[in-house]
Amino acid sequence: MLGQKSKAARITELVIIAILALLFLFPLYWIITGSFKTAKEVNSVTPIWWPYEWTMKNWQNLMGKLKAPLFEITIPFSQYFTEDGTATVIAAGPTVPAAVRWILNTVWMAVAAMLLTCLTSALAGYALAKKRFAGRNLIFTLIVCAMALPKQVILIPLIREMSSLKLYNTMSAVIFPIVGWPFGVFLIKQFAESIPGEILEAARIDGAGELKTFNAIVFPMIKPGVGALAIFTFISSWNDYFMQLIMLSSTKNLTISLGIAKMQAENSTDFGLIMAGAAFAAVPIIIVFLIFQKYFTKGITMGAVKG
Repeated sequence: MLGQKSKAARITELVIIAILALLFLFPLYWIITGSFKTAKEVNSVTPIWWPYEWTMKNWQNLMGKLKAPLFEITIPFSQYFTEDGTATVIAAGPTVPAAVRWILNTVWMAVAAMLLTCLTSALAGYALAKKRFAGRNLIFTLIVCAMALPKQVILIPLIREMSSLKLYNTMSAVIFPIVGWPFGVFLIKQFAESIPGEILEAARIDGAGELKTFNAIVFPMIKPGVGALAIFTFISSWNDYFMQLIMLSSTKNLTISLGIAKMQAENSTDFGLIMAGAAFAAVPIIIVFLIFQKYFTKGITMGAVKG
């Protein structure tokens, strides 16, 4: 009798999970199928769950309306020596649909922010968790307080700082502000605190320096937390529409979110075009999550059971 109840509960759980999964996947399904619908089907009052007439027009419009160079190679810091504050371009790629340049801009921005944030957070979190120095508790308190500080509060000083550094309207203006993410330091600190001090002491006795200790002992033990932080950072920087809107202006420097908004402003009733852009923007996010989902799940689990 007990076995039958357990089996029935298991089946009920699987059914509930399947229903929830379908509900979460439905927006993605609607966007992808909507990108292949005709304008009549997209604007239909009665929902059309499956396109009657598949069309590539929305994707053709996405790839054909605006153009931009695929890439540009500039002289580092040359913006300091030009009158208008723009870097000197020494090479540029072929002209491609602007959506392709936007997606590359966004991938570059998110990957760079992810790598730099994981590096700085891992080092800072480890130092705050395992090093004893004057002001350690005060620094950690300020980091926790900074987590509650909205971006709008520091917006004007941040814009003035980026302008004075001649980084405004560059990808660096979007990448650098997220590198010192207080949440990342807080998250890694919680993982680093679970590292036994005896292991670190043994490494010092064996003659390992700080860098070798971190690479060989600390980083492997906090890797699940770094993996979870990588996903959080990538998604956060990818979806940080507000900061991108403030810091970027020229067409070639836009991210995919700003590019879709630009197209929406120019084609306010073309929902098929907007859905094509949204579907195009979702692909990298899905790929990153599939790559890091093992670390993400392990990191959440470890954080939940850590005493």
